[in-house]
Amino acid sequence: MFKRLREDIATIRERDPAARSAWEVLTCYPGLHALVAHRLAHACWRARRRWLARFISQVARFLTGIEIHPGATVGRRVFIDHGMGVVVGETAEIGDDCTIYQGVTLGGTLLTRGAKRHPTLERGVIVGAGAKVLGGFTIGENAKIGSNAVVVKPVPAGATAVGNPARVIQPADRKRSPEHAAFCAYGITPNAEDPVSLALHGLIDHAANEKQRVDEIVAALERLGARIEALQGAGASGIDLQRLSAAIQGAAQTSTDARADVSMEGQDVV
Repeated sequence: MFKRLREDIATIRERDPAARSAWEVLTCYPGLHALVAHRLAHACWRARRRWLARFISQVARFLTGIEIHPGATVGRRVFIDHGMGVVVGETAEIGDDCTIYQGVTLGGTLLTRGAKRHPTLERGVIVGAGAKVLGGFTIGENAKIGSNAVVVKPVPAGATAVGNPARVIQPADRKRSPEHAAFCAYGITPNAEDPVSLALHGLIDHAANEKQRVDEIVAALERLGARIEALQGAGASGIDLQRLSAAIQGAAQTSTDARADVSMEGQDVV
C-alpha cells in the first residue's frame, strides 16, 4: 500500500510542475485522495461488500468531487489532475500511467446489467479536460483525447481524437515508439495536423491550380485568335473560319450518327 502511495506521489510530481513537495501532494491533491479511497472501496467490492464499497466511494466523492465506481479497475501510476467532476463508471478499466483531467466522464451507453458498458483505457492514455468517452470500447496505448472531445468509437494506439463527435488524428511522427512518447498535457499533440483541415487546404490548392491553368488556356486562345485574324487580314489563303466551323459540326454529327447506329445494332443482336 505504501509502495503504491509513493509511486503515486512521484508520478504527480513528475507530471505536474506545480507540485513542489511530497507533503504538498499528499495533503492537497484530491486526485490522490480519490485513488486511495477507491482502492479501499474496490477491495470491499471484490469481497462482495457492495453497500460498504458504494458508501466509501460516495464519501470520497463528497470530499474530492471525483466519482469512481468501486467496480472500476484502476492501474498503477494513474494521475487525476484537478479532478473536479471526473466520473468513472462501473465497468471502466484504466491502465497504468494514464492521466485524466477535470470534468472527464468514462461513461456507458448500454442498459444491460453485467455487460461491458464503459471504456477501457490502455497504458499511457491521456484524457483532456471535459472529454467524454462513452461506450464499451478500447482507447489504444498512448492515445490522447483532446479537451471536450466526445468519443463514441475506438481510438487506435498513439492517435489523438478531437471534436464532437471525435475524429481521429494520427500523430506527425509515426515512427516514434510508444515507449519514448513524451507526456502531452491535456492531450495536445505537437505538430499534429487535422485531416479535415488538410483536405480543405488540398481542395483550395487544387482550385488555385485549376484557375491558373484556365487563365493560361484563355490567354493561349486569345493569342491564337489574334494570329488567325492577322492572317485573314493579310489575305492568307486556305483559312476560312466559317468553313472550319461547319466542318467541325459535320464531323460531330457524323460521330453521333455512328454511335447511334452501333447502339441500334446492339439492340438488334439482343
